[in-house]
Amino acid sequence: MADSVKIEPDKAPLAQEEGASQEEWHDEEPLSRRQRARSYFQRHPQAKWVMLLLALVVLAALVWVWRYYAVRESTDDAQIDGYIYPVSARVSGTAIKVNFDDNVYVERGTVLAELDPADFQVALQRVQAELADAQATAQAARTNVPITHTGTSSQLSAAQAAVATTQRDEQAARARVADAEAMYAKAASDLRRFQQLVAKDEISQQQYDAALAAEQAGKATVDAERASVAAAHSRVLQAEATARGAETGPQQVAVMRSHAGAAEATVQRAQAAVAQAQLNLQYTTIRAPVSGVVSQRNVEVGQTIQAGQPLFGIVDLDNLWVTANFKETQLKNMLPGQSARVSVDAYGHTFTGHVDSIGGATGARFSLLPPENATGNYVKVVQRVPVKIVFDKGQDPQHRLRPGMSVVPTVLTR
Repeated sequence: MADSVKIEPDKAPLAQEEGASQEEWHDEEPLSRRQRARSYFQRHPQAKWVMLLLALVVLAALVWVWRYYAVRESTDDAQIDGYIYPVSARVSGTAIKVNFDDNVYVERGTVLAELDPADFQVALQRVQAELADAQATAQAARTNVPITHTGTSSQLSAAQAAVATTQRDEQAARARVADAEAMYAKAASDLRRFQQLVAKDEISQQQYDAALAAEQAGKATVDAERASVAAAHSRVLQAEATARGAETGPQQVAVMRSHAGAAEATVQRAQAAVAQAQLNLQYTTIRAPVSGVVSQRNVEVGQTIQAGQPLFGIVDLDNLWVTANFKETQLKNMLPGQSARVSVDAYGHTFTGHVDSIGGATGARFSLLPPENATGNYVKVVQRVPVKIVFDKGQDPQHRLRPGMSVVPTVLTR
């Protein structure tokens, strides 16, 4: 045991010195690194300025990135929208020609299909004949108005003249009655006087008979003249009645004018029927209401078409916009008129535009079953509001954009 344990006095101090040197090396290692770094900057004094410049560049880049995205709002919940015009038949009929198939671009007014026009041509001829008859009737009624006016005016003048004439005749008859009565009075007076004289035999019987005859003749004349007065008065009454009938001439003219007006109304009604028949005949030719791409063809040759039946759909590619559903938290600084950039997923191309309007309600309010939040288990969900973004003109001359395409719009809010 004693032999196995041996202490070498020379090596122990050496070990102690080596341990001390290791501890000093660990203590001096950071110092040497700092010294080396200090010595690096001492040897390269411009390095600290380079590092400071790099730090400023990084800070400026961060500020620029923050300012860039702080004034831009973007969403991928967006798609292209546009008008799809339904083309329907306005009259019933049988299709005799269909000129276009789906996905064909047509100009406004292009004939898409034709219906059999035979029935409508016959209907047009019938109402045209009715119009001619109504026009003839109206012309006759218009002609009767001045004729009636002239005739009633002449009748009134003649009746008034007849009244005046009969009145003068009555006056003359009354004058003759007065004259006959005076003659009769004289003859009666002479007869009474002759009666006294014949009784005294102062005159002859012949003279008395002559006076008696004169008295009787005067009485007969009075009676005759009185009858003439009565007849003249009757003629006056008749003339006055005729005159009163002739005075209704303006009313008769008014009645004829009413008949003429009714005839004119009949003409206008017939003209409207002709115009409607012409329209119906025109409706047998079905034309494109706008320029666009034909879609949803639902008609074949020989098919019986009912009025109002949809036949085609026309997609208007000249009036497209973007409906972007932004989160409500993104609308703080968004206003109509702000510029926007629209990236189209299908083509990888960016179009320019501007905000046209902001929806009047969130999309959830227009859903079939709006959410009911008046419950105990309410969970707040960020809502989305539709924003309409309109493309600037002239960016899609080849009409590559289509409604329904996915896009990513970015709105510059400042």
